[in-house]
Amino acid sequence: MTLQIPPRLILKVAPKHAWEGALTLSPEAAPEEPNPLKPGKKVGDILTDSGQIGVSLGAAEKLKSANIRKAGEAAGLWLVQHQAGLVSLPVSAFESLPEGALEDFCEGLLLGAFQFVLYKAGDAPVNPVEVWVLTEVGDTVTQTKIRRVNATVNGVNLAREWSHEPPNVINPVSLAARARDLAAATGLKCTVFGEAELTEMGAGAILAVGLGSKTPSQMIILEHNGADASAAPVVVVGKAITFDTGGYSLKNTQGMLGMKFDKCGGMAVLGIMQAAAALNLPTRVIGIVAAAENMVSSEAYRPNDIITSLSGKTIEIVSTDAEGRMVLSDALTYASRELGPRAILDLATLTGGVVVALGKVRAGIMSNDEHLAAALSEVGESCGERLWRLPLDEEYFELIRGSDSDLRNSAGKPLASSIVGGLFLKQFVLNEVPWAHIDIAGVATVENGPSGGQEATGFGVRLVLGYLESLE
Repeated sequence: MTLQIPPRLILKVAPKHAWEGALTLSPEAAPEEPNPLKPGKKVGDILTDSGQIGVSLGAAEKLKSANIRKAGEAAGLWLVQHQAGLVSLPVSAFESLPEGALEDFCEGLLLGAFQFVLYKAGDAPVNPVEVWVLTEVGDTVTQTKIRRVNATVNGVNLAREWSHEPPNVINPVSLAARARDLAAATGLKCTVFGEAELTEMGAGAILAVGLGSKTPSQMIILEHNGADASAAPVVVVGKAITFDTGGYSLKNTQGMLGMKFDKCGGMAVLGIMQAAAALNLPTRVIGIVAAAENMVSSEAYRPNDIITSLSGKTIEIVSTDAEGRMVLSDALTYASRELGPRAILDLATLTGGVVVALGKVRAGIMSNDEHLAAALSEVGESCGERLWRLPLDEEYFELIRGSDSDLRNSAGKPLASSIVGGLFLKQFVLNEVPWAHIDIAGVATVENGPSGGQEATGFGVRLVLGYLESLE
């Protein structure tokens, strides 16, 4: 199983003689040009004239990758909303623009065209818009670029679509079934540790979170072997709480709305793995999705419970709403102890504190390795999924040092919550493996998307793929 929603925009390469026409780009879309929408110089303003479609990239002196991608998103949304049919995009339109502009704009086109309409009865399927990237016959360079764009954004949009799925459709067990189908469709290897396997392993932390649900926790592992199946892998771990009530540390009604998006980190991992297979990346990559549903019942875990994790370390529960770090702790232990990784990355909607600190602009990154943190931050700046480094000073550990256990799962007070969350996870990365934790709580969704509501971004897919490609 991959995407269930038919694509609303298809991007393909065609010889330029195939069709005369243009989707033109204007570094400064002049407002005096004839168009019904009267755009100014704002990035993403659309103008139309005699069958031509123009989109503003903003002021020429401020031209940058992020603006080009944003303009592409505006164009993609406009083309879909206006059912534009068949549109041509000549490669020659990018000759005066910075290197990478074609890829940035085309990424934006596909990202902007996405809408989650699976459960809207009034949204009948429509013929997708086709954008033909026109170039010379035999231009394999452009073909390779567009192939990469399609594979990457397909991964992003898979993460977005599955993040939107409601909790009565995606739970840990049904997610594991989807992962198996995804693996079968893409040539990935899939292993699922269900309740019996996790119990035998001693993975008490991930199991504890799912005790209140009728669908038990699952640890889902997808493997892309790359050029060398014996090479040390990069392991990417994702938090997938398919719904988070907060458990006995219950969220209020408003806080519970949107908690289907607490699985965005895990869905990003699935998107990364799909794209890694489609691109046939030479780097060996293993994705781990730590899936659970955090519910309330007579079987649910409680504050003051002491849980033995897969690492053997004991954790006193201060807050059942600090469940993401619990499921990740066992996944990180498994990754670092069993898989011999060259690096581990984890993606998680972990803390509200990172939203307070960084808002909806950057994700927080914490790492035990300077080179890894710098490499990810550099890729983030170039691809538009930007990061901001937060510290992991050991003094913060006193906030979660246990009295009756090795550690506590929360400080129990609003002090450095994002840092404390990262420092908790660090305790479960064994064997001095380079590791980076990326808290995507603020950037995993945007408010008031084109559909009018909260919308998943797929944050992390392009970031991690860019990092993996930098290792080649």
